[in-house]
Amino acid sequence: MVDALCGTWKLVNSENFDEYMKALGIGFATRQVGNMAKPTLNISKEGDKVVIKTQSTFKNIEISFKLGEEFDETTADDRHCKSTVTMDGDQLVYVQKWDGKETTIVREIKDGKMLTKLTFGDVVAVRTFEKA
Repeated sequence: MVDALCGTWKLVNSENFDEYMKALGIGFATRQVGNMAKPTLNISKEGDKVVIKTQSTFKNIEISFKLGEEFDETTADDRHCKSTVTMDGDQLVYVQKWDGKETTIVREIKDGKMLTKLTFGDVVAVRTFEKA
């Protein structure tokens, strides 16, 4: 099911992302840079691992994981998380936990676009990507 998400995706729309970052506790300066960045995601499978490379003018990050297995992650905003990624139907569900907090990032394909829904508490942001 990850196959549908594989490829290179560029950000084309972002809704409520600043409020999401604010809820996470990200400072003003980093939020300004985060809001201006137009990241490109490259999602691929390498054997039994999924690799997600995020490239932007702000920071380049690569994570590699097996579905359903917890892994250590340092996010672009420097949170140290225990993360787990699973498939739920045709949705890639990505959960990050740190300091007693938790955020969920759900990616799915709708009408040829990849919708990324980021949820932290009652704050929800939606970022839309198109195939590059």
